[in-house]
Amino acid sequence: MSISQNLQKIRSFLDPYKTKLIAVSKTYPSDTVLEAYNSGQTDFGENKVQELMSKYEVLPKNIRWHLIGHLQSNKIKYIAPFIHLIHSVDSFKLLKEINKEAEKNNRIINCLLQIHIAQEETKFGFSEEELFTTIQSEELEELKYIKITGLMGMASNTDNEDQIKKEFQHIQKLFSQIKSSAQTEQIKMEELSIGMSSDYKLACESGSTMVRVGSAIFGSRNYL
Repeated sequence: MSISQNLQKIRSFLDPYKTKLIAVSKTYPSDTVLEAYNSGQTDFGENKVQELMSKYEVLPKNIRWHLIGHLQSNKIKYIAPFIHLIHSVDSFKLLKEINKEAEKNNRIINCLLQIHIAQEETKFGFSEEELFTTIQSEELEELKYIKITGLMGMASNTDNEDQIKKEFQHIQKLFSQIKSSAQTEQIKMEELSIGMSSDYKLACESGSTMVRVGSAIFGSRNYL
């Protein structure tokens, strides 16, 4: 199937859930991204700032870029002028650095807090305790150039659908809890970014508002 056909197939599944599709374009060349763009896709996700920047320079400027990979503090300045959404904020320190660079660019940067829901220790993210400490922090109120617009999580890399559902339902519960009790100027819970190529259908059933899908659109990656 072509990229256009893959997009159409995925969108037809997502539409009843009103779930947004973030096409994960990491490792795919710019002309492949452009093919998806020409098929109506305008939200793209990248893992690495350097690769994101190289594509930003040559691709249409109305693309909404999402940073979905681990973000180093010293790289924020490169994407601060234009990034649409940072999914992978995994510490309060990083929030403060994003706020600093956003202020320099006189814009508010929308952020998702990445929550550690998987069993793998290699995954980044806030623990549940760290999450509530952060959103209740008085210091957060001083960060006028960021807005926490939701949560992001990655389920365990497993074929056990019950485990994946359990992890998705856990983060959905946290999302709902914050949405109903902790809305402030800096916190507007709107997006729950869960689900990738292998599990986006389960994520939609668990309340996802955004799925991050790459290989199901573009085909297998070549990491060489």
